[in-house]
Amino acid sequence: MAKPKSGAKKATPAAKKDKAARLELLKNASERVAKAATKVAKVVKEKVAEVTKGKASASKSASKGSAKSAEPKSKSSAKGEAKAEAAPKVEKAAKGEKGEKGEKGEAKAEKVAKAAKGEKGEKAEKGEAKAPAGAAKGKGEKAAAPAPAQEKARPRATKLPPVGDALTKREMEQLLSAGEGRGVFGEGSLKGRLVVTDGMPHLVVVGRDKRELTFLLQGPDQEVLPAYVDHKVSVSGLIRKTTNYGGTVDVRKYSAKKPEAEVPVAAPVEIEAKLRYLSPGEVSMVTSAGMGSGIKGFASLRGNLEMTGEDFVLVVSNAGTRQQVSFILDGKGTKGMRKYVGQLLFLTGVVEKSSGWGGKITVENFEPRPPEARVSRDDMEIVNVEGEVPASVDVKLNHGLTVRLQEQPGFTWAIEPTAAKRVGLREARYEPGEGNAGTREFFFTPRNPGAAELEFFLAKAFTPGVVERSFKINVTVKP
Repeated sequence: MAKPKSGAKKATPAAKKDKAARLELLKNASERVAKAATKVAKVVKEKVAEVTKGKASASKSASKGSAKSAEPKSKSSAKGEAKAEAAPKVEKAAKGEKGEKGEKGEAKAEKVAKAAKGEKGEKAEKGEAKAPAGAAKGKGEKAAAPAPAQEKARPRATKLPPVGDALTKREMEQLLSAGEGRGVFGEGSLKGRLVVTDGMPHLVVVGRDKRELTFLLQGPDQEVLPAYVDHKVSVSGLIRKTTNYGGTVDVRKYSAKKPEAEVPVAAPVEIEAKLRYLSPGEVSMVTSAGMGSGIKGFASLRGNLEMTGEDFVLVVSNAGTRQQVSFILDGKGTKGMRKYVGQLLFLTGVVEKSSGWGGKITVENFEPRPPEARVSRDDMEIVNVEGEVPASVDVKLNHGLTVRLQEQPGFTWAIEPTAAKRVGLREARYEPGEGNAGTREFFFTPRNPGAAELEFFLAKAFTPGVVERSFKINVTVKP
């Protein structure tokens, strides 16, 4: 007999079991969702409590009361919210949602809970930070004004530069010269006195012209060097002259010596320097006009003996001109010289030339010498001029002209060397007179025809630039 056909299939025991498992799964999912909702409600409750505590931090009693009143409300509201959230989810689960969706909902709930906890921690930290700030403000209003900030320490060079080229002798001279050498640098060493300026060690070095130069000491030893203030310090390293009067030193090595206590030094006994004999070259300089100033020593000189006032004078060169070189004679060896005035003497003594035109001789001994051969005046027509009377004279070529002028103590007559050469000066002799007065005779032999003006100067002895008066004559030389 055949079975009747219908659209509905009969339920089998396996289908019944599958349906029961699904119902059990939905039931479990709804329980998990309810638990997650409960956790979320707890987090919300704690968050609300923290907010209320932050607002009521001014009064502890108010915060406690608000916390107690907030707890029951949060519990009831949390339960209501949990039921409201759980109801639609249970309905969805009842309609046939799978268990996998329930597991996803649980994971999302856990994430939300973690995020809420993080927000809670951040707000709690912010509240704690605000509270001390407010407390500090309250205390600061009552406290006194803060102390002024201390000045920051100046930066110090602690690293040494690489080794550079050594300073040359010329660069070292520029480095130690005040007023020059700016920009010179190189490896070298300096010695001087250590001083501290503005907390930084400086080395004071005495330069070539005795002026002081100041160098800033840099490097790792910069902190140690101030302990050697006023010591004699020697440093070596890279020296830079940044200005004309100082610079910097990157110190690689240094040594310090404690200054010795000043011991009173007895006044040195003046020891007279031993005199020496002058060399022939020095004697030549002594007898030349405008040379040899400052020379002193033993020498033998030859010259004509004259007098100026009570002083004996030895004329050694350029007699009668403004370049005459003469020496005052003194000492024990001058005794008995008066009878040899106007004659040639050879004397020995200590010569001291104080200017280019003479000085002083301390005579030890002297010897008269026969006079040198004088210019022969025979067979000459000689024109004579006496005294300081302006005149115009005519002289024949290669004949003679004499001019005799009275001298006074401390002064002597002389003419310019160019005029003496142009008119032909042959002799200028001193002739002693009565008392201390003397007469000087100038003898000329003109060699060139024409007119010339002769000017004689009465100048101070040994200072030809100081002129007392002058005297002029016009000379016409005829062939």
